[in-house]
Amino acid sequence: MADGPIFIGSGPGGVDPQNLELKRANRHGLIAGATGTGKTVTLQGIIEGFSARGVPCFVADVKGDLSGLAMAGSPTAKTHAIFAARAAEIGQTDWTYSDNPVQFWDLYGEQGHPIRTTVSEMGPLLLSRLLDLNEVQEGVLNIAFHVADKDGLLILDLDDLQSMLVHCGERADELTTTYGNVSKVSLGTIQRSLLQLRSQGGDHFFGEPALDMDDFIGVDDTGRGIVNILAADKLMASPKLYSTFLLWLMSELFEHLPEIGDPDKPTLCFFFDEAHLLFDEAPKALLDKIEQVVRLIRSKGVGVYFITQNPIDIPDTVAGQLGNRVQHALRAFTPRDQAAVKSAATTFRANPDIDVATAITELKVGEALVSLLLPDGSPSPVQRTLIKAPRSRVGPVTAVERGVLIQTDPIGSKYDTLIDRESAEEILAAKTSEAAAAAAEAKAKTEADKAAAVQAKADAVAAKEAERKRVADQREADRQAKLAAQQQKAAEREAANSPWNRAVTSATRSASSAVGRTVANEVSKAVFGSSRSAGSGIVGGLVRGILGGLFKGR
Repeated sequence: MADGPIFIGSGPGGVDPQNLELKRANRHGLIAGATGTGKTVTLQGIIEGFSARGVPCFVADVKGDLSGLAMAGSPTAKTHAIFAARAAEIGQTDWTYSDNPVQFWDLYGEQGHPIRTTVSEMGPLLLSRLLDLNEVQEGVLNIAFHVADKDGLLILDLDDLQSMLVHCGERADELTTTYGNVSKVSLGTIQRSLLQLRSQGGDHFFGEPALDMDDFIGVDDTGRGIVNILAADKLMASPKLYSTFLLWLMSELFEHLPEIGDPDKPTLCFFFDEAHLLFDEAPKALLDKIEQVVRLIRSKGVGVYFITQNPIDIPDTVAGQLGNRVQHALRAFTPRDQAAVKSAATTFRANPDIDVATAITELKVGEALVSLLLPDGSPSPVQRTLIKAPRSRVGPVTAVERGVLIQTDPIGSKYDTLIDRESAEEILAAKTSEAAAAAAEAKAKTEADKAAAVQAKADAVAAKEAERKRVADQREADRQAKLAAQQQKAAEREAANSPWNRAVTSATRSASSAVGRTVANEVSKAVFGSSRSAGSGIVGGLVRGILGGLFKGR
C-alpha cells in the first residue's frame, strides 16, 4: 500500500508536480472539461491513488470505461506507447501497470450486485424529485408518509407506496380535515408518475435487502481501498433516477458515518460523473439539500468529486465548496462556452505566468489546469499540468471477466435474493380483505333475515289462504248437504202428493182399519172370552184404538 499524497501530474521533466494531499482530500473537488479531453483518464488515475492508500471509493461508470480499474493495463494495448511516453515525459520512474480491488454494483442487477433502498429511506423530498412532483403534490406525498409512520406501516417498495396512496384516497375526507387538502387529482398524478418510474426500471431500486453502507467502506487483504463501481450505462437512460440515486447515496453516507472532523485520509471518496444531471431543473429545496450534504459530509471524512463537461453546471453555492480542481480544455464556440471559460478562469488562484482564459482553450488531450489544496489548506496557484498515465486498463472489462470478479468479491450473494416481508401493501390488503369479509357477512346476514321475513310472510299468506279455502269448502259442503236434504224433502212431498200415492195411502188406511178392527176383535175375544164382551166396554174400546192406530200407521 502506498503512502503520501497522490501524484496527479507535472510539467515536462517533472517540474511543478501537482499532488493531492490526503488530509485535504475531503475538501471535495471538480474535474471538468469538454468531451474527449481526458477527464476519464484523470479520474482513473485519482481513484488508483486513493485505492493504493487504503481509501475506498465509489464511482458511477457512465460509459463502461471505468470497469477497467479492476484489471492491470497491458504492454500490448494500443495505448501502451502513449502512456509510457507520458511517464517518461513527466519523469514518473515508478510507473508500472497494476489492478485495483473492485466491487461491481447495478441497480438492475445485471452487471453487478443489486443495489436497493426502501421508499422510506429515500424519503418524500428525494422521491418528489424522482417523480417530478410540484409543491402541492409533494405535500400530499408527505401526508402519505406521515400517515404510514403514524399507523406503523412500512413503505419498502413501490407497491407499498401505491397501496398507501390508495389508502389515503379512501380516507381523503378525514385526512383533509386533519392535515390539509388531499385531492384525488394530486393522488392520481403521483400514481401516474409511479407508473412512469416503473417503466424506467425504478422498481428494481426499491426493496430489501437494502444496501449496507459498511459494504462500501472496506479494504482488501493487502490494505488497498475497495473501488465500488456502479454500472450506469443503462441507468443514464433515466437521468432523474441516476441523479436522485447518487444524491440519496451521499445523504445515506452522511447519516451513517460518525463525525470525525479532519482525518489523515478520507473515509471514502465519492465521484459523481455527469454531475450536471444532479442540478438540472432541481427545485430550491433540493439544491439546499445538496449544498447541506456537500458542506457537512466533509466532517464525516467523505470527499465528493464532481465530474462534468462545463464548470458552470455546478451552482455557485456548491462550487464554492470544491477545493481541489482539475480543468481540462473547453471549447469556446458558443456564448455559453465563452461564459464557461471566463467562469473557470476566475475560480483558480492566479498564476502570473499563465493566462488562464487563453490556456483553457489551448490545452491538449491529457493536459489540464490544476489547482489543489496545499497542506496548510490554501489553494495552490494554477499550473498547466500533464496528467499522469493510469496503471490499470483503459477500457471496459469483458463480460466473462466481470462475471468472475462479481462471483469472487467479498459481497457474495448477500443482495442477490429479493426479500418481500410484510409491509404496507400486505397489511392494507389484509385489512381490506377483513373489511370485505365483514361486510359480506353482514350483508349475508341481512339478506338471510330479509329472506326469512319474506318466507314467514309467504307462509302466513299461504296458511291464511288454506284456512279460507277450508272454510269455503266446508260452507260449500254444508250448502250441498242442505240442498240435497231440501231436494229429498221436496221429492218426498211430490211423491206423497201424487194420485197413485194418495190412492194407495187411502186403500192402505182402509185395509189397516179393517184389519185393525178384526185383530182387535180377535184379541178381545181371546182375552175376554166373547166378541161382544171384547167389543164392548172401556177396555175393549182401548184395545181396538191401539191396534187400529198401529195398523193405520202401517
